[in-house]
Amino acid sequence: MAWNEPGNGKDPWKSGGGGDQPPDLDEVFRNLQNRISGIFGGGGRRGSSSGGGNAGLFFLAIAAIVVWLLVDSVYTIDEPERGVVLRFGKHVKTMQPGLNFTLPRPIDRVYRVNVEQIRSDVAEGYMLTLDENIVDMRMATQFRVKDAEAFLFNVQDPEGTMGQAAESAMRQVVGDNIMDFVLLEGRAEIAFQIREIQQSIMDRYETGVEITAVNLEEVRPPQEVKDAFDDAIKAREDKEKSQNEAQAYANSVVPEARGRAARLIQEAEAYKSAVTSRAEGEAQRFSLLLDEYQQAPEVTRQRLYLETMERVLGSTSKVIVDVKEGNNVMYLPLDQIIRNTTPALQRSNNSDFRSESSSSNDTFDPRQTPRRGRDGS
Repeated sequence: MAWNEPGNGKDPWKSGGGGDQPPDLDEVFRNLQNRISGIFGGGGRRGSSSGGGNAGLFFLAIAAIVVWLLVDSVYTIDEPERGVVLRFGKHVKTMQPGLNFTLPRPIDRVYRVNVEQIRSDVAEGYMLTLDENIVDMRMATQFRVKDAEAFLFNVQDPEGTMGQAAESAMRQVVGDNIMDFVLLEGRAEIAFQIREIQQSIMDRYETGVEITAVNLEEVRPPQEVKDAFDDAIKAREDKEKSQNEAQAYANSVVPEARGRAARLIQEAEAYKSAVTSRAEGEAQRFSLLLDEYQQAPEVTRQRLYLETMERVLGSTSKVIVDVKEGNNVMYLPLDQIIRNTTPALQRSNNSDFRSESSSSNDTFDPRQTPRRGRDGS
């Protein structure tokens, strides 16, 4: 039978009713206060409830103060952050990444600043160029905090100051250049100049900001004159294309002409050298023949005659037969004519210097030729 059925007569909340009686909470707290009061010297009587209660409240107050100090005085600064500490509103130190300790609030207040985060600011507007034209510009500035204290306290609105400085730098740089330079080839240089001027302005205000990049996202003429400007740009591009093609043609023709001129000069030098060498060889050969002729005139004369006839008749395919007691007979062998046509052409194209130099290699030695006596024997 269950304890809560009618007629059971058992109550679990009463002693002897079949269940355990729960402890009295008032008694538990009273015993705890008596023990605390005994520790702090609050008296040995357990019945003194006022003394034990005061000691317990004091202990709880001390514990709350300790917990408050631990929670509100310990700060963990992340790696990309810096902690700026103000004591009664005055800057006393800047906490580095890691575990740091300060006085609890409201004595010390800690402001966390991310010094590695890349922030962005966009500035845009119509700018007047040096040649009194208007361009529509849109520029994005990327920056980060390099001095947390200066970023927090030197300027009320650092990011708003960044936008105003960007617009001022844009107007200054664009106003010093003409429209074509701003829209076409000078965009990189203009972005560099804007960054330098903008950084100098932020440093002069001591904002604690470092500009990392300046990007010209959009540079264009006003919409009302955009079509005319596009036509002008197209005409300029066609002009540059024609100039590039002409320059490329000149770069290909001029070196070729110079190469031909150099080749002609080298051929002339070679021809000059060949003619000079041949003339010198002829003179030397004549001197040698003169010496031989002076030693043996008849033999030298006969040799010159034979060499000349060999050279003359060697280039022809005609054969002449001298028959005694009869007329001269001419014989034309067709097979020899065909076979000797090519060598004859080659020999005719060769210079006389080679053939003469080859024949001059056979130096005449009068000691090897039998001399004729006075009677011609």
